[in-house]
Amino acid sequence: MADFAPFVAALAGPNASKAAFKALAQLAYDILHLKQFTVMAVDLDRGVAARIFSDDPEPYPVGGEKPILDTIWTETVLGRQETFVGNTIEELAVVFPDWEKIQSLGLESCLNLPIIIDGHVMGTLNCLNVAGHFTPERITAANQLKLPGAAAFLLAAQTSGPKT
Repeated sequence: MADFAPFVAALAGPNASKAAFKALAQLAYDILHLKQFTVMAVDLDRGVAARIFSDDPEPYPVGGEKPILDTIWTETVLGRQETFVGNTIEELAVVFPDWEKIQSLGLESCLNLPIIIDGHVMGTLNCLNVAGHFTPERITAANQLKLPGAAAFLLAAQTSGPKT
């Protein structure tokens, strides 16, 4: 079982918004054994997802944006509010215009966990690894990140205004 104590401490500590996402990343690594973790906030008015946390800011800096395209990802995550899993680079290529960049980092699978608050997808926790990594067991385990993810998004919204 994952240790949630560092995440809870991050919520109560100084610079809590930034600390919460960093602690959330550590939880994701502990639960899902990841190679990369980012968080995107959904901005439907602008038609983009904006990166609000990255554990690897060189290729994926905070502030980077991706267009929200009409794909199976959009239908799954924003439409049905379900987790999207792509376990091969071919599956990622269909939904992510930057799939070659993803592959160049040695990543060929992803799990995008929507964070839903008050019936709206606020954003996604983006978990990446090698091809085939996201087994049914890991997909189920990812649900442990929903509550801390929602707490981190709410804290970010409280400290930075309505952008998140």
